[in-house]
Amino acid sequence: MDKPIISGDTIIIPSSQKHLVDVDLFIETALRRFGTPEALIPDIAISVSEIVNNAVMHGNKQAGDKVVTVQITRENNTVLISVTDQGSGFDPSEIESPIENENLLKAVGRGIFIVRSFMDTVEFRPGPDGTTVIIGKAIA
Repeated sequence: MDKPIISGDTIIIPSSQKHLVDVDLFIETALRRFGTPEALIPDIAISVSEIVNNAVMHGNKQAGDKVVTVQITRENNTVLISVTDQGSGFDPSEIESPIENENLLKAVGRGIFIVRSFMDTVEFRPGPDGTTVIIGKAIA
């Protein structure tokens, strides 16, 4: 697979950071279609970008034979976005807090913290064949 595939409310991308822009455009278009207030779109888009980047870099380790799947839905007044990689899974309890003294000066490790601050819900579903992260935001 060398380019994104879009089908309805789902985009599948190769494990490459160069496709983050495709995901961003897909998400922002869907959010506007769902009637999301413009003020919320940047926070949601940044959150999705962080999760997709983690899926590409940490989950799939940029493996050319793996993909990341992003699906967006609206349930009542909430937008739900799931991001699934094909990595070996991870334990979300092992994520260090970037606001602890020993982590303040680290150059990495703030993505999940940012996502948790922007979104209403963040759920991790790790598994042996990949991880799915589901994030949600009330839009009305």
